[in-house]
Amino acid sequence: MKVVIVGAGFAGLRLARKLNNKEGFEVLLIDKYNYHQFQPLFYQVATAALDASNISFPLRKAFHKSRNVRIRVEELWQVQPEQKVIVTESETIPYDVLVLALGADTNFFGNQNVTTNAFPMKSTVEAIQLRHRFIQNFEDAVRAGTPEDRQRLMNIIIAGGGPTGVELAGALAEMRKYVLPCDYPELDFKQMKIMLLDGGERLLGAMDPKSSADAQRYLEKLGVEVHLKTIVKDYDGRNVLLADGGSIASEMVIWAAGIRGNVPAGIDKSLVVRGNRITVDRYNRVHGIDGVYVLGDLASMVTPRYPNGHPQVASAAIQQAENLAYNLRAQQKGEALREYEYKDKGSMATVGRNLAVVDVPKPKLHFRGLLAWLIWMGLHLFLILGVKNRLFVFLNWVYSYITYDQSLRLIFKEFYRAKQPTDATKQAQVNPAGT
Repeated sequence: MKVVIVGAGFAGLRLARKLNNKEGFEVLLIDKYNYHQFQPLFYQVATAALDASNISFPLRKAFHKSRNVRIRVEELWQVQPEQKVIVTESETIPYDVLVLALGADTNFFGNQNVTTNAFPMKSTVEAIQLRHRFIQNFEDAVRAGTPEDRQRLMNIIIAGGGPTGVELAGALAEMRKYVLPCDYPELDFKQMKIMLLDGGERLLGAMDPKSSADAQRYLEKLGVEVHLKTIVKDYDGRNVLLADGGSIASEMVIWAAGIRGNVPAGIDKSLVVRGNRITVDRYNRVHGIDGVYVLGDLASMVTPRYPNGHPQVASAAIQQAENLAYNLRAQQKGEALREYEYKDKGSMATVGRNLAVVDVPKPKLHFRGLLAWLIWMGLHLFLILGVKNRLFVFLNWVYSYITYDQSLRLIFKEFYRAKQPTDATKQAQVNPAGT
């Protein structure tokens, strides 16, 4: 059975590892990057707490001893289910089973200005770009000509009050308190504003209301301005326009307000539902298309317990991959298939040092503060691929905890769009007197 897996996120990589060295399977894993990205820690890359290499793991290294898994680094262009082939940027690949695990990307809700000017954080590259622009803004603030320009550069707007927005806001608040005043003594960081905007009635809408209240209290304690029932209508790169008519001056808006599935060309539009997700049955099969399965954030599986589809989290993606691996092996043996049922083991979010919230559904428990923070750290260390990566992440966390510092505040010019001076500006700088 030739199994082609497109996407090496939590679902795609887990499925490939479950089929690794299994007799009767030939597996091809395709991704546009040559590494697996640990998405829950993108915000720590963006805030200079971790290096990108600490949360990325080379795909080929994961299959050094594999006899049946091969890797291709390229993008999927089209699915042709009638011919049972896919078209990538360089070749046409046949399959017996196609597994789409392309995940989801940032949802800008069709707003072109926000798409152009706001900063998303759905990949390692985007997290690095955000970090460089964040630091560059303070370099520019030191040289700002007016107080208004300086304030605009120091205002940070985060749109979206889910786990990403909450964790990022908390990390930036701690940088403002412990790190940035030492780096930039010329600036008054009492003027720096970190604003978290969300259109809902509470933060962390998918978690217990207790966790929402605790997270908001922790953020406000750190000096983050939380604005609920607040929707960003437009952003031109300098000013945020709100739906209620208000405006906020800022040169950095971080967009964490929603995601949408990466549906490839060739999939029938009638199968795509809310959130740009593909409808699947209880075995992750796409309705009406033979041999095509969808996993993770891209899959919309309606069950009695989840009438709107499963939560788009890593645990659901991993469990779906494990269930599909079981079914593919059962299919080869002629055995009965197993329906997928999500086992919710809980949810969590961290806000800052010794501050986190954890919900456990069975038995129903709620943790907060230091204990929740330790649970959060332990689970994330366990999920990171590679002993070396776990060690480096742990050492970075210990170093930051002891020193209240991060040491990765580097700017690489190619990662941000620097304004190029005109010939007249260059001449004025060289010869200010004009002689």
